[in-house]
Order: sequence, then C-alpha cells, then structure tokens
Amino acid sequence: MKKHSKHRRSSKAGLPPGSLVHIGDESAVTRIHGIRYNGRGGQRLPIPDADHLPVPGEEGILWLQVQGVNDARIIEKLGHRFRLHPLLLEDVMSTDQRPKIEDYGDHLFIVMRSLEWVRGSGVIQKQIALVLGKGYVISFEEGDSELSFTSVVGRILDHRGRVCEQEADYLAYSLIDSVVDHYFAVLESVSDEIEALEEEVLTGKEGLLSKIHYLKRELIVLRKSIWPLREALVFMERQHSTLISSELTLFFRDIYDHTIHIVDTIESFRDMLSGLLDVHLSSISTRLNQVMKVLTVITTIFMPLTLLTGLYGMNFHYMPELQSPWGYPAVLCAMVLITGGMVWFFKRIGWL
Repeated sequence: MKKHSKHRRSSKAGLPPGSLVHIGDESAVTRIHGIRYNGRGGQRLPIPDADHLPVPGEEGILWLQVQGVNDARIIEKLGHRFRLHPLLLEDVMSTDQRPKIEDYGDHLFIVMRSLEWVRGSGVIQKQIALVLGKGYVISFEEGDSELSFTSVVGRILDHRGRVCEQEADYLAYSLIDSVVDHYFAVLESVSDEIEALEEEVLTGKEGLLSKIHYLKRELIVLRKSIWPLREALVFMERQHSTLISSELTLFFRDIYDHTIHIVDTIESFRDMLSGLLDVHLSSISTRLNQVMKVLTVITTIFMPLTLLTGLYGMNFHYMPELQSPWGYPAVLCAMVLITGGMVWFFKRIGWL
C-alpha cells in the first residue's frame, strides 16, 4: 500500500474541543456526491461545490456521500447546513476513531471501519462515518478510493429492493449491512491464507514463523475493527432513538448476529494460528533432534576408533604390537569390526 503523509494526534494537542484538524491521509481530495430518492425511484444530484449543498425536503430522502474528509472548509459547511455538533465534525476528520454510535438528539452519528484484504499487504482499512437525521443520511468515507456503497447506489437508481420505499433509517441500515457483509469476504481471504499456511507447515517448509505472526497481527486488527461495532448495533436494535423505527429491530438484530459470527470466526482463526505455531515450533525441534541424533551416532562410532589410533600413536619404545608384522592389519580389522558392530547396534535400536 502506498504511503502518504499523515497528521498525527499529537498535532491536536492543546487545541479546544471541536477543532477541525484532519488525522489521516493528506493526499485525498474531498468530493461530495448526492442522491435523492422516493417511492418512484432515485436520481443523482449535481453538487458542484460545498456552497450548493441540497437540504432534506418533502420530495424524498437525501443521501450525501462525502469522499475524503481532509478539507476542513467543506466539512464545516456541511456542519452548518445540517446543524451537526462540532464534536461530531471533529470525529469525522479524525480517521482513527473506534467504532461507536453517539446520539445527538436530532441526528445519530455512527462510526465503522471498512475492511479489505489485499494479498501481500494484509488488512486495508478506512473509516466510514454515518450521520442519520430526519429525512437524510450523510456518509463520510476516508480516502479517495472507490466508493464503498456502489451496490446500495445501484439499488436506489434502478429502483430495486426496499430502499426507495423506506425512510432514512432503512438507508442507514443498508449501508451498515453493506459494510458488515464485506467483512465475510475478508474472512474468506484470511481463511485461504491460513489453509495455505497449514500445507506449508505440514510439509516442513522453512521460514514460516514470520508468516504466522503476520497473520496473527492482522487478526488483531480485524478484531479491534469489528468488536466495538456490536455496541452500536445493540443501541440501534433497542430503539434508543426516535430516528429508528420499530420495524427495523429485526434487521439490526440480524446484523448484530453477523458481527457475533464474525468475531467468533476471528477467535477460531487465532486459535488455529496458535496451533500452527506450536506445530511449526515442534517440527523445528524435531528436525533439530534428528540432526543431533545423527551427529551423536557419528561421534559415538568414531570414539573407539579415535581411542585405538591415539593408543598406537604414542611414541613409547617398548610396545610389542609395533614389532609384529600383523599389528597394522589387526588394528584395521578391529576398527572395521567395531564400526560394523556399532552400526548394527544403532540400526537395531532404530537410530539409523
């Protein structure tokens, strides 16, 4: 993934609450896309700049898609037009937020993490924030990559599904559901990586320790991005806000069940990686023991031979065997017999 310059949280030190300082990728360009729809269908709204923002009206539901959140001037104008709380705008521009939901009375603020698995780079995440108000939804997406809600846009423009017949709360549900559904695609990619890693571990391939730790770190990122979202879904399910209709209770409960399933799957993956790590370390230890056993056998075989050569390598004058014509062949025969006997013994006990 390409690295861009980023502002860090330390740049906000000492500033008053509600200060609009962007934390995140500075290379993105802030753009606004608009859609208005009702029971007859939907259409795109031309928005040339932040000075021509549409407002909710009786003719349908308004959905504004803000792509890139590093332009404080545009974010501030959106806040003034829709009377958004300054702390909400500050959280929109701080793209390292924990998934959460906040109730500001006349509008709800929801923060999520959009996740994507890129082979070789791991989990690529970006912040998605939703503002749900009476008759409108504003979605804020970090970065200037492809918009995350193309499927929902297609359903509205093609008048498919139930979105056009419902209120703004159903649109918010559809957007949350779209993000959560994409988590399953990420889990499938992680599952494929773990299966490939299992085969490599079982075949005894070298250099797998770094791969296992890399996947464990990525699973921690996934868990931190998904686990807090459950709290927000509990809030939506229990209808703590008048902006959420009672008809959506079962829908939000379904997403909540999905997040429980995803978190359980992540925990299962972490257990599998821990098991793979144990198997890998055990295989390394086994191979090391095999090497040590072979070296021990070789050393043991050569020890008596070294003793004989050392014994007859001494320079004493009175050594009877030195004068014997059969001394040298006898020692060689003894060495061959000793070597053969020890090889037979080690084979019998299964060391060779």
